[in-house]
Formats: sequence, C-alpha cells, structure tokens
Amino acid sequence: MSAAILFCLLTVLMLTGMPVSISLGLTVLTFIVTMTHVPMESVALKLVTGIEKFEIMAIPFFILAGNFLTHGGVARRMIAFAASMVGHWHGGLALAGIMACAMFALVCGSSVATVVAIGSIVLPAMIAHGYPMRFGAGVITVAGSLGILMLPSIPKVIYAISTGTSIGALFVAGLLPGLLLTVMLCGVTWFLAWRRGYPRMVRAGWRARFRAFRDSVWGLMLVVIIIGGIYSGIFTATEAAAMSAVYSFIISVFVYKDMGMKDVPKVLLTSAAMSAMLLYIVTNAVLFSFVLTNENIPHALAEWILSKDLGPMAFLGVVNILLLVAGNFMEPSSIILIMAPVIYPAAMRLGIDPVHLGILIDVNMEVGLCHPPVGLNLYVASGIAGMGITELTKAGCRGC
Repeated sequence: MSAAILFCLLTVLMLTGMPVSISLGLTVLTFIVTMTHVPMESVALKLVTGIEKFEIMAIPFFILAGNFLTHGGVARRMIAFAASMVGHWHGGLALAGIMACAMFALVCGSSVATVVAIGSIVLPAMIAHGYPMRFGAGVITVAGSLGILMLPSIPKVIYAISTGTSIGALFVAGLLPGLLLTVMLCGVTWFLAWRRGYPRMVRAGWRARFRAFRDSVWGLMLVVIIIGGIYSGIFTATEAAAMSAVYSFIISVFVYKDMGMKDVPKVLLTSAAMSAMLLYIVTNAVLFSFVLTNENIPHALAEWILSKDLGPMAFLGVVNILLLVAGNFMEPSSIILIMAPVIYPAAMRLGIDPVHLGILIDVNMEVGLCHPPVGLNLYVASGIAGMGITELTKAGCRGC
C-alpha cells in the first residue's frame, strides 16, 4: 500500500510538469511527514551521508572531461580519421559520423555531448555532399546514444553508486555491446546508402590515413589511460575520472590548441552547472531510496516477483518493458536513480549478474534518448538540424 501511494504521488507531481528532482524531493518529504514517524534529523543525516561517497566525485570529473573534449578539437580529428577509413564506401560520411560517435563515446561518456560534438561538424558536411537532411539527422541522433554505453558513462556511474556495483567492471562490460551496436548501425546505414545511391568520398591513401590517425591519437589515448589505469590498479574509477579531466585539459589547450586559457573558465562554469543539476537529482534520489528501504518496499517487491515464478529471462523481459516506458517520460539518470533500488534486489535474488543488469539498463536508456517526448538527443539534434521533433523522430526510427 505504501509503495502504491509513493509512486502515485511521484507520478502526479511529474505529470504537472515539475522537474524530476523536485518531484522526488517533494514526494519523499510529503510521505515522511504524513505517513511515517521518521524524524527529520534522520532525513538531514541521510542527505549528508548519501552523497559523501567517493564514487560520486567521478560524475563532475567526467562531465568536465567531456566538455574539454567537446570544445578542444578532439571530435573534428576523430571525424577526419573515420572519414579517411570508410569515406569511400556508400554513405561514407554517415559511416564516418557513426564511427566518430563511437570513438568520441569511448572518451566522453555523455550522449548529449557526443551529438553536439560530432553532429555539429558531420551534419553540415553531409548536407553539403548531397545527403538528405532527414537521413543525416537520424543517423547522428541514434549514433549519439552510444555516448552512455561506452567506457566513461555517467549513467553507469550512477547505477554503480545506487547498487554498489564495480564502476570499472561496468565500464569494460559496455565495450562489446557498444562495438556490436556500432557495427549494426554501420550495416544498416551502408545498406540504405547503397540502395538509395548516396554519395561516396574519394578513397584516402594510407599516408593520409596515418596522418589522420596521428592527429587523433591524443584523444584516443584517453581510452588506454582509463582501462589501463583501472585494471592495472594504478587508480580507481573515480581517480580515472580525475585523470581524464586533467588529460583532456592538457590536450585541448596545450596539444591541439583549439582552446585558449581564456576559454577554460567558461568550460569550468558550464561543467559546474551540469554537475550541480545532476548531483541535485542524486541527492533527492538518495532520500527516495531511503524511504523505499525504510518501508521495506524493495524486499517486498523481490518476494512478490519470486512468488510469481517469473524466472530470470521473464524478469528481464518485464524490466525491459518498464525501462522502455519510463524512457518516454524521464531522462536516464532519473530513471536509474528511481528504478535501480527497486529492481536490483529482485535481480540479485534471481541470480542475475549486477553488471549484466547495469548494461541492460544502459541500453534501454539509449532508446529513451532517441524517443519523444523527452529524448535529449532529439532536442539537441533538432537544434543542430533545424528540424521539428516529430520529423526528426521519424528520421531516427525509420532511417529516412
């Protein structure tokens, strides 16, 4: 009964158009004051202890690294390298955009940043080469979602904080699904381009390819730093985030020199604003999880699921449907913070690997980013392409 009241109140507040973070906070405070005897001192203490985890520091560092990479010329060099490798195929520029999104996602961790960094360069080039606007915008919208599946993914960090799962294991576990999804996107894009006769670029020589790789290798080295550092034990995932921010600053300002020192304060302010917004959601989600645990809701839900004899496969099928529905109305971080504490205990009782569950959630969040009404990738790509959300949604779903 308490679970139904809690989630109904949260749903009503979100339907009013109130931001998810404020909806969470008001739901928790209203429930605590009217339905429980929990002292407010305990609430204040939980707020402090809930966000003092060392792992949470990875979030602002990865956001800062992504902003340095976005403004520091890394995306442009990755696009040039990808174009030199596959530009001569059918739909070469579109394929280069997908590959560049995958490479940028390996070092960035944000889908929105990936769409901005790659889309703002590739999309105008595709239009100039004769590609339809709908095709180019659809490709970039969908390929940009790779940003939360590859290595330094902010939703992975949030899931790890919510469930106590290893951040390093989640990072590496996303590599193979990310590469498979990249190959599938490239295959579909090539087929559509071949069938419709979209233009190809002149084949680049090996010397040009090596030069393009040499220009982009500084950005790609960040992948080696993150994986190598975590698995060699040199630093933790949180320390890897700090290293990635420092490294991104160095290559953007002193190596590529596409950013000057005068641009650094603006990047810092932007990153601080994004971090504050995300950490505010995390803070309210901590209270939400506290209430769920206090009311024994996750344990009761796990017992109910086990009593239905769903089995691991049926359970994961239900979770997929729930996440896809939730992706229509909320952004990834909010979904994870609300649903992970509820889903995780039941998954553990069924013997499902927590890393497997985390990647499954991540993939579903990718779909939500490309789906109306609150798909963030849609809105960013809409601003770049100058297209309406409805038209862009059709482009992303049908490859038109």
